[in-house]
Amino acid sequence: MDRFDAMRLFTRIVERRSFTLAAQDIGLPRSTATDAIKELELRLGVRLLQRTTRHVRPTLDGEAYYRRCLALIADLEDAESAFGGAKPKGMLRIDVHGTLARHFLLPDLPSFLDDYPEIELFMGEGDRLVDLVREGIDCVLRVGALPDSDMVARRVGMLAEVTCASPGYVKKYGMPASVDDLDGHRMIGFRSSRTGGLLPLEFAVGDRVREIMLPATLSVAAGESSVAAARLGFGLIQVPRYHVQDDLDRGILVEILAESPPTPSPVSLLYPRSRQLSPRVRVFIEWVARQFAGKENASPI
Repeated sequence: MDRFDAMRLFTRIVERRSFTLAAQDIGLPRSTATDAIKELELRLGVRLLQRTTRHVRPTLDGEAYYRRCLALIADLEDAESAFGGAKPKGMLRIDVHGTLARHFLLPDLPSFLDDYPEIELFMGEGDRLVDLVREGIDCVLRVGALPDSDMVARRVGMLAEVTCASPGYVKKYGMPASVDDLDGHRMIGFRSSRTGGLLPLEFAVGDRVREIMLPATLSVAAGESSVAAARLGFGLIQVPRYHVQDDLDRGILVEILAESPPTPSPVSLLYPRSRQLSPRVRVFIEWVARQFAGKENASPI
């Protein structure tokens, strides 16, 4: 194993906190990974990792070496991609909410992989802010306001939002003509994954946004559940328009207060601040930004 391959292995072990997981990521037997790190430590004359039965952690020297390795690996990948028409390659691990991936990413993903045939993509599905470094994820795609974190966030688009309900709900509670007509209406509560509290409905009225809390017999914590509940007539929901456009076109749901739409939701790509962007992550981010720029019910930044 050459020095740069050993550096790549070492950084993956630090990030995954595991020889076994790092070896699996890179496609090596665990014994090979163990021997390579022993040789690396012998060559450097320092101990890089502290090993226990449950965890692997970098020593102080290991932390310093890890940061140097990240910079050197990024420089090497940049240099290789800048000459001879070399294209980014390697495993790219992302995490994205399923409906977002199915609407904005998967339809055009074959063209991205045709352009970069040596990139291997792993797509996890979630809506929490994963520990990117610990879980070996290169970047995540998230919708909405972001909590403070030590990650770099790049906004790639805005999603149009819509207020809607089922025809049965409208027949029972009436169609409000303005925000002031919402007295007596009900909403399907959406609980914040960060605070556990219900989020208010938002309506643009003139140059300001009004937040309104309505009674909620049912509350959920997932977008799919809120849409399913709205189809059954449980109340008003506010979701990205792309998520319910087909239901609106087919009359399964109807738009409420179209002249006072909710605030658009930002879409952001996040990646660790401690890493320089690798060429494969960089081209993926640029491609994702183009996907949102070219899709209905979304707009670029």
